[in-house]
Amino acid sequence: MASMAEEGDPFSTFLEIADNIDTNECKRGRRAVCDSCRRPSTVCWCPFLPREPLDIRTTIYILQHPFEESRCLRTVPILCRSIVKDRVHVIRGKKFPAAKYPGLTDILRSPNTILLYPGPDAVDLSEVSLLDCGSASEGGNYQSYNVIILDGTWAQARGLYHQNEMLHWPRKAQIQYGEKSKYVIRTQPTDSALSTLETAAVAISILEDRPDIVEILTRPLEALCDFQLLHGAVKHQSREYKIENGLWTKPLPRSTLRRLQKLRTDGERNTL
Repeated sequence: MASMAEEGDPFSTFLEIADNIDTNECKRGRRAVCDSCRRPSTVCWCPFLPREPLDIRTTIYILQHPFEESRCLRTVPILCRSIVKDRVHVIRGKKFPAAKYPGLTDILRSPNTILLYPGPDAVDLSEVSLLDCGSASEGGNYQSYNVIILDGTWAQARGLYHQNEMLHWPRKAQIQYGEKSKYVIRTQPTDSALSTLETAAVAISILEDRPDIVEILTRPLEALCDFQLLHGAVKHQSREYKIENGLWTKPLPRSTLRRLQKLRTDGERNTL
């Protein structure tokens, strides 16, 4: 049997040519990518991170829907890079059974755990009692909290909440925040909705009396959005704004239509 390296053998010639190809040729024309944020170097948000990860008292637990991990413009990586590692934990999944997540079960049963989830039974986070009423600048020692945040679309977050009985254990709180989301390249459900990063930043600022932390943690998010806008992205109005102004083109669920009808009826009554 003739050898594969025998002169004149087409396959041998092909292998020889392939071996001689400069692999750098394959890389030419590709954009350089940041090893940390995995974004193209020209739109890297790493320079906007805090110089050192922030050391905080609050521990953030992100329960992340699996589909969220595949999104390109996520905010959770910014949060993980901005805060010391032992204070941010990301747990992915749709269901979190106690047998598989015993540590999470203990956390959710803790009296110091707060689930950030809006609803009629959710208290304003600013009203959560503190162990010491003194300010941080005066050396006051605040109660440390575990804060649970559901990460995904609003429909996915609702699914996580209703499919996991253990998420009904901790007390619920919601954030009353007067600023609109800085995450302007993604459509929010309402004008008051915040990204996961912003939710965590505002929660920490409230629980630890550190108002400056919101600007520090959201600086990379602003840079991310600015880069996208410079490269052709457009600012997104909230779903709520589009519906109210007749700009929403997708079919609406009956519950939303009923709510809109009620708002219109109440508005007509107020003008009488």
